[in-house]
Amino acid sequence: MQRTLIRSATIISMDASIGDLRAGDVLVENGRIADVRPGIDASDAEIVDGRGRIVIPGLINAHMHTWQTALRGYAANWTLLEYFRRMHAGLATLFGPDDIYIATLAGALNQINCGATTLVDWCHNNPTPAHTDAAVRGLIESGIRAAFFHGSPKPEPKPGEPHFSEVPHPRREVERLLAGPLADRNGLVTLGLAILGPHYSTLEVSMHDFRLARELGLIASMHQGGGPAKTPGGWEKLIEAGLVGPHVNIVHGNDLPDELLQRLIDLGASFSVTPENEMIQGHGFPITGRLLKRGVRPTIGIDLESVLAGDLFSAARVALSMQRALDNAESRKSQGTIPATTTIPAREALRWITTEGARMLGRESQIGSLTPGKLADLVVINADDLNLFPVHDPVATVVMQTSLANIESVMIGGCWKKRNGKLLVDGLAQKKELLARSGQRLVQDIERQGHAAR
Repeated sequence: MQRTLIRSATIISMDASIGDLRAGDVLVENGRIADVRPGIDASDAEIVDGRGRIVIPGLINAHMHTWQTALRGYAANWTLLEYFRRMHAGLATLFGPDDIYIATLAGALNQINCGATTLVDWCHNNPTPAHTDAAVRGLIESGIRAAFFHGSPKPEPKPGEPHFSEVPHPRREVERLLAGPLADRNGLVTLGLAILGPHYSTLEVSMHDFRLARELGLIASMHQGGGPAKTPGGWEKLIEAGLVGPHVNIVHGNDLPDELLQRLIDLGASFSVTPENEMIQGHGFPITGRLLKRGVRPTIGIDLESVLAGDLFSAARVALSMQRALDNAESRKSQGTIPATTTIPAREALRWITTEGARMLGRESQIGSLTPGKLADLVVINADDLNLFPVHDPVATVVMQTSLANIESVMIGGCWKKRNGKLLVDGLAQKKELLARSGQRLVQDIERQGHAAR
């Protein structure tokens, strides 16, 4: 029996029945959390000294286009309209399967490095099965827990070809994945659908894609926002058809009218906010506060490493700070003063990147908290580091002050993926070289095309 005991750590369990422990132990047996309490006796286990450390559940990145890792920072100054034109209609068309593989592998490894144990990889640059298989291979090789959301590319149509908004999601390809590398619904890497939805497709395509997801029992995730909807009134028609429920995940949603937002909430849809990128590229203000007022919480995603950093702690802080600022401004306007106390405590933001991510994926019984019986996905933070010490409020320390530099160790399914500040991966230098070559070629090719067009 493989056993690991983290002893005498500060524990933020995110489980109401366990709470926070200033000096507690976490026992891991055969890939699962066996016990969480002070004074566990497990002398036959690997003992990890947790003094001066904070242990939290593994973070869950609810939305990222990992295929863009080799283009880090390249799109930092683009608006959303530039992104559509220069990424989807431009750079994306130059990717081969090898580019998808190394970007996905490196991006997933960086998520582990930053403390994310689960990644929702929203892959919408897969024009061939080889591209799709390369992405899945990268995720599996990284060792991260992942939900691979199979999407579809969005190039400009060639003469005689339909626009991407008129192309139904490929049933045959989804069935191939379910019969092959993603057959295990409880495996390390599972399948979901990254569909177009009514904002980016015709009503006929939306109906087809929603029915496909429901028939196959898969999450249907879609972007909502960014210019006028392809199908005005599409959501109402999908609701009338009984196709909207807890399996539906809406990304962004900045422009959803209040009445429609409430209907979607009532039907159990989940919402993934990517706060920093939404504000940078012009989506609008994240809907964090609008959700909270209606009794539901968002999940948080990075979105695009081609624009910003892949650190989920930073994304949660941006969401929290932005909404506190909006709440403070509203109070000044309506009451003439700021609120008497903060409108959103720091613990809320930690929920968005742990328990809420698990709920969105329908895996709250398996991940998201340090609960006996759940999979042993956890993060060890070095609270003795100068930027964190001394710790007065462990939750505030984690949410408001922790960075990549403090992520000491990461465990996924009972296996260490990072120890003592270093990723446990072979050949990292070679992988970085492949990533650099891929990014350099893609940038050179697109810039060469732009020069030729001039």
